[in-house]
Amino acid sequence: MNAALATAESYASAARVVVQARVATTSLDAEQHIAHGYAWIETSVEALRALHAWGSRQCGEAEALVIAIGTGETLAQLAGGLPMGQNEFIRPADFGLDDHIPALLAQAKGNDAANRARLVELLASGATISDRFDDELLDTVRDQYRRFTDDRILPQAHGWHLANALIPDDIITEMAALGTFGVCIAEEFGGLGLGKLVMCVVTEELSRGWIGTGSLGTRSEIAGELIMMGGTEVQKQHWLPRIASGEVLPTAVFTEPDTGSDMASLQTRAVRTDAGWEISGAKNWITHAARTDLMTLMARTLPEVKGYAGLSMLLVPKPRGTEDNPFPAEGMSGSEIEVLGYRGMREYALQFDGMKAPADALLGGEEGQGFKQLMRTFEGARIQTAARAVGVARRAIELALQYALDRKQFGQPIIRFPRVADKLAMMVTDMVMARELTYFAARAKDSGKRCDIEAGMAKLHAARVAWANADAGLQIHGGNGYAMEYEISRVLCDARILNIFEGAAEIQAQVIARGKLQDRN
Repeated sequence: MNAALATAESYASAARVVVQARVATTSLDAEQHIAHGYAWIETSVEALRALHAWGSRQCGEAEALVIAIGTGETLAQLAGGLPMGQNEFIRPADFGLDDHIPALLAQAKGNDAANRARLVELLASGATISDRFDDELLDTVRDQYRRFTDDRILPQAHGWHLANALIPDDIITEMAALGTFGVCIAEEFGGLGLGKLVMCVVTEELSRGWIGTGSLGTRSEIAGELIMMGGTEVQKQHWLPRIASGEVLPTAVFTEPDTGSDMASLQTRAVRTDAGWEISGAKNWITHAARTDLMTLMARTLPEVKGYAGLSMLLVPKPRGTEDNPFPAEGMSGSEIEVLGYRGMREYALQFDGMKAPADALLGGEEGQGFKQLMRTFEGARIQTAARAVGVARRAIELALQYALDRKQFGQPIIRFPRVADKLAMMVTDMVMARELTYFAARAKDSGKRCDIEAGMAKLHAARVAWANADAGLQIHGGNGYAMEYEISRVLCDARILNIFEGAAEIQAQVIARGKLQDRN
């Protein structure tokens, strides 16, 4: 295994040299194909490291097979074509590095038919792949949230999805009682004071049940981090205990109709008045906007200052909406954006026409700091998104495995057909690699170091795995998978968004490539 990892690392290093030389004479944007390809190579190598680190703590037969399959497939993809999307691949020839192919292929031996068949045989007999930490706190949190998900979310999630229902109030109350909304908020402000690794476990287990419940805590996570790191003492004392308890549900109000990742182009204005602030403009793709009490809202408060420097973050209270009157606040209106999946909180397009905010709404009390404040939350939000993806990927496995055991064709369960078994083996292997890479990023965040590269890698890789697993799971279901009554159809719809929000895959690849080329982190 050490030899395989060393071979992959050597190839990544050689690719880095090539990309550095290319961008030195052009630009990163002009060389996006090989630069983003290099990001995918580094991400794959880091996922392999995470897999081997996990393997050093595991000794079961099933775990050993996952390591062998994951190692073999990673090396084979590096040699033959690493997918960056459904129709985009990066190959050694793109870097002029065909001479690395023999060494890569020499180590790509673990993903063979016998290993895949044996892994699925073990799974069919009831074996599980270890997700234990050998840490009492982490294992207890997982057990607690797994029971809650099994008992309270999974039996109803698909029905909620089909009805486009909001997450029921009683479920939110129970999630609050578990501490979901205050995992990372300091104890002095009513939170649990735990780290991002715990947050990952919570998010993963809830997302296994339904991505909506796994994502509900994201807005509290973002708001809590914004206020913890950038708020005044008064703002911390006022908002953090209410967020941690679930009394206040926040929503993130950043993106606009023509502006997603290009935050420097935001146009929504907030004008200071004698009484406070007046907000005017339009926001788009705002999750859970109606049934929330607080908006963390990015607006341009310094119109004479172009770009990021003119942006400020406001903490804007609002009355919670109802089904009949979703936006009762004066000066604020909205309309629902109907979506394929990722339901339970709903997406909205919002309009602000002189909506008032209090004088103390400015986060930290200083204008022009909004973008810097938001940037500090990106790492945590992307790690949490990766955890959501892991939960979705795991649910796809559960559904596909059970269906493959139950469904009979030609006189036998379809799990006995190699192409079905192969899909299941890869689904499990890919999920484990995504999970361990996500935990690696969370540990980096908990250490206090800058980890935008690690967070980007986790989000990039896990989002791809969630989509691949959902697609493979639906394929195993055959025609039934395309029927809305089957849960796998929802999992597919939910999985698709993960490659887009919290920074699209292309954005993550750009961040990773730039950071690695600059020797950051």
